[in-house]
Amino acid sequence: MTEPTNGKAGHVEEIHWPSLVAAISSVSAVGIAIGLGLPLLSIILEKRGISSSLIGLNTAMMGVAAMIAALITTKLAHRFGVVQTMIWAVVLSALSSLGFYYAESLALWFPLRLIFHGSTTTLFILSEFWINAASPPSKRGFVLGIYSTVFSLGFAAGPLLFSLVGSDGLMPFAIGACIILSAAIPIFIARNESPPVDEKPELHFIRYVFLVPTATAAVFVFGAVTVGGGSLFTSYATRLGFNESQAALLLTVMGVGNFIFQIPLGLLADRLHDKRPLLSIMAAIGFVGALLLPSLAWNWVLLAVILLFWGGCVSGMYTVGLSHLGTRLTGADLVAANAAFVFCYAVGMVLGPPTVGTAMDLANPSGFAWAIAFFFGLYVLLSGIRLLFMGNRG
Repeated sequence: MTEPTNGKAGHVEEIHWPSLVAAISSVSAVGIAIGLGLPLLSIILEKRGISSSLIGLNTAMMGVAAMIAALITTKLAHRFGVVQTMIWAVVLSALSSLGFYYAESLALWFPLRLIFHGSTTTLFILSEFWINAASPPSKRGFVLGIYSTVFSLGFAAGPLLFSLVGSDGLMPFAIGACIILSAAIPIFIARNESPPVDEKPELHFIRYVFLVPTATAAVFVFGAVTVGGGSLFTSYATRLGFNESQAALLLTVMGVGNFIFQIPLGLLADRLHDKRPLLSIMAAIGFVGALLLPSLAWNWVLLAVILLFWGGCVSGMYTVGLSHLGTRLTGADLVAANAAFVFCYAVGMVLGPPTVGTAMDLANPSGFAWAIAFFFGLYVLLSGIRLLFMGNRG
């Protein structure tokens, strides 16, 4: 299927700052809460004597919730409107975050995870749609770079906040719920700026996964590599011979790369009519960087330099992929495609950790690098084939 051309996408000529401030600040508040909640919930379950496998299974509900939310968010936005759907998502995520404190049974944590992460995923989908709709095509990459940078700061602030408040009592849960509820304030202020979803999407949800495959495959790789690689990198680094503090610092270097490269990559994407070559180049850098990891195990500094650029390229695939999506579609189609985008991220988030973990069991420790290279290599192959043979489609 041939995608809509750039002439269809992007009805705005100037940046709508009230819309962008509302969408970016709301989703960043949620990012702080998620960054606080992930270590908080794991530590509380560990204190209760829950096994690591059950903790991992409960955490995996994140991906399941994201898939469910991706399937229904477009319909909710069409029926109730973007703002009302986002406000309800804020309320549900805040209430469910408090629910973790009061739920003594682990069985209750599974539906709570579904509600919490399903609601926050709805906020991400609609915020990114709002950002895309409020951005002129010539500045979309720049705006999405700002979004990714601010969200990265918010997500990084969550663990810092956790280190300050700890895991005891109601306080960390109450703080998280209040932060989430604060996301409703900018949404309400800019309620008249929200983009309409007046029509139903033209296609079935799954068709949007394949309508812009270069973007959806990019976010699949992003999900697999960031969650799979991020969750197991510390184990990989310690198996290479680094101590825990050195391993944690390497992970921080990757986070710095994620932070500093998003706006420059967004600006670069704005200068390109076709963003697919840039996505392919970033994937190729990720592929080569992953292959170099085992050979650099002897030198922490060189490894850190590689990880700095590698982290920027990994996260850049999300930013540029989302920008590519916005240049192709608009209106209800863009909401549906954004949902498909997040759905593919969730699939990567579910498949990444077991793939990387199994590879490390089969080839310790280099299996980590081979598994990461595998995901990037698949994308390089897919994007290369599409660029060579599929012309302007995808």
